[in-house]
Amino acid sequence: MELQYLTETRRHLHQHPELSMQEFETTAFIKRQLDDMKISYESPLPTGLIATIPGSSSTAVAFRADIDALPIHEENDCEFKSTVDDVMHACGHDGHTTMLLGFARRVKQLADNNELKTTVHFIFQPSEETMAGANQLINSYDFKSLDAIYGLHMMPDNDEGTILSKPGVLTASATEYRFFINGTSAHVANKEQGHSAGKAVTFLLNQLSQLQHYHLPGLGHNIIHIGKFSAGEAINTVPSSGYLEGTIRTFDMDDLTTVKNQMERIRSACEIVTGTSVRIEFAEGYPPTINDSDAYRTMHQAAETTDLEWIEKEDPYLFGEDFAFYSTIAPTAFAFLGCRNEEQSYVTGLHTSTFNFDESVLIKGINVFEAILNQYEDKI
Repeated sequence: MELQYLTETRRHLHQHPELSMQEFETTAFIKRQLDDMKISYESPLPTGLIATIPGSSSTAVAFRADIDALPIHEENDCEFKSTVDDVMHACGHDGHTTMLLGFARRVKQLADNNELKTTVHFIFQPSEETMAGANQLINSYDFKSLDAIYGLHMMPDNDEGTILSKPGVLTASATEYRFFINGTSAHVANKEQGHSAGKAVTFLLNQLSQLQHYHLPGLGHNIIHIGKFSAGEAINTVPSSGYLEGTIRTFDMDDLTTVKNQMERIRSACEIVTGTSVRIEFAEGYPPTINDSDAYRTMHQAAETTDLEWIEKEDPYLFGEDFAFYSTIAPTAFAFLGCRNEEQSYVTGLHTSTFNFDESVLIKGINVFEAILNQYEDKI
């Protein structure tokens, strides 16, 4: 019965994906599920919600699932394929949401039997992919006193039956940068009268590509990625406008400060060398996800009571994850749930148009959540 519920729930969510801060139908669906379970909830933002099942003690823990989808056209050939053009649950958030709903069903049963001592909060968070939904939620809701917050994320790089994490830093910070260039146009016959935005873009490309080598520690794990650039308007004119954007990934916030300061120097030098006007903007992204030592130990011990194989990673991931913001309000621990299944050809990565998984793996995730809860129940 549980697998049937999880399968139906996940496939409904998968067929009806919604982008960040547009998850209105997704939120309505979650509310209907919670109403059926007679679980109360609050909605501090237009989308997403926080449900609560009170326990009999002062101990309180929270579990988080993200609910948004990605602007990707799905290429899976399955009966529950996305019905929304160019929008897809390609990062497993349909699975995360389903796991949390399934876990809520189990916890509600404990509460109905007067067996729940720990208050449990279920965070259905919008906008993980963009706009830092976690941070928006924290700024809009009083979480009061929490002993810890936990999260799980699907991971197709590792087989079903595994769970992966590490102490300390688990994922990188993610910050976007954008250069806006204004030059002076001129006809190609009088090119010396212009100030080329194309030359400025070339200068920026050259300098940014050397930033890692000359200004950051050699042993650090950092990425200064150039994702998109353009310049010019016509084939026979000096380019009067240009643009360049990319992302910065680092585990050390001091390294991020170094990168941003050096980019400002590059911007200034570009103006001097090319005679253009250059402006840089940073979109403050996600800080590194850092596992609290006690919360990590609790999650590790809990997972070992399930049938999952615990894999402790040596190196952190270089992608960003906005679960990181929750560490500002409580100890946190985050892990990745293996969902690779070669027999079913579920082998493609996150954010790909063919990402998929078997719903039975969601039970393993719920078992971990329940085992974590039991760690707190046993101490009361």
